[in-house]
Amino acid sequence: MPDPMKYALIMLAAGIGVPVLAALNAQLGARIGSPAAAGAVMFLIAGTAAVLVAAAFGQTSAFALIASQPKHLFLAGLLIAFYLLSISWVAPRFGVGNAVMFVLVGQIVAISVIDHFGLFGARVRPVDLTRGLGIVLLAIGVILAQRPPA
Repeated sequence: MPDPMKYALIMLAAGIGVPVLAALNAQLGARIGSPAAAGAVMFLIAGTAAVLVAAAFGQTSAFALIASQPKHLFLAGLLIAFYLLSISWVAPRFGVGNAVMFVLVGQIVAISVIDHFGLFGARVRPVDLTRGLGIVLLAIGVILAQRPPA
């Protein structure tokens, strides 16, 4: 199987995992009465899994390099915490589907800006008419999905 196909399948699986993660963590947060505590448990499990994967691939020496990295790169940790805590709090009130659809629109807009300007070292890929139309159609799809059934 060619690498691009492997990458696409891995990311498809990750995409499938996002709403599942949202639903599971929202349910845990609702059951224990604290989306923040549910998020902390999820991060503990995720952190343990990441350390085990690093160990399995012989990459534990990379941890020694963390302190010398630019501090702005650690903003990613705050962003994932914001995502998890917000989805865990919003999903039970707004619906998992609604919450994840708006996350998706936010992701599409953000990746378009990042790619257009080559931010954070990304390959420059300008937003052209086709890509812009795709973003607009996605936003329209989210709006239409919010309508109550007829």
